[in-house]
Amino acid sequence: MLAYLICAGESISYLRRGDTVSDRRCAIAARLGLLFTVLATMSGSILARLMWGSFWSWDPRQTSILCLIAIYAAYLAIRRSIDEPERRGRLAAGYSLLAVVTVPFLMFVVPRVLQSLHPQPIFNLKMKLEVGVENLLLLLASLAGFAGLFFRLFALEDQIEEARERLEGFH
Repeated sequence: MLAYLICAGESISYLRRGDTVSDRRCAIAARLGLLFTVLATMSGSILARLMWGSFWSWDPRQTSILCLIAIYAAYLAIRRSIDEPERRGRLAAGYSLLAVVTVPFLMFVVPRVLQSLHPQPIFNLKMKLEVGVENLLLLLASLAGFAGLFFRLFALEDQIEEARERLEGFH
């Protein structure tokens, strides 16, 4: 979700200033967000096989995350299909802002409204914490670790893309 929010923020920046750096960073955030989402879905599928005997059961959480994957895969397809940088940036930024609206709905609302095989979320509907201290610490450590990994990969890919743009400028 963090990656998709960063993508939306960079989209706003691009639409305001026409800054190619913001366009580049939005694309990077979307790619990394999609990668993390696919990896989470794949690992969740393995756990689903262990818990429910099937890799995929069309559970509301599984289906909503699949919709999210399709939405951001379409974003990347839009970026690849348009050659003109300014037009690509404007269209991708607009799509990104529409796409980010679906993220909280697909990740938080749908799974809580529909019956699910998944256990209840850590916070119930009254926002009361329903998890042991050990599990909460594990969750927070995982969130911190994956956020750190995301930001490191984001910075590396940004440096690579910036170097590529400079090299293309020499030709």
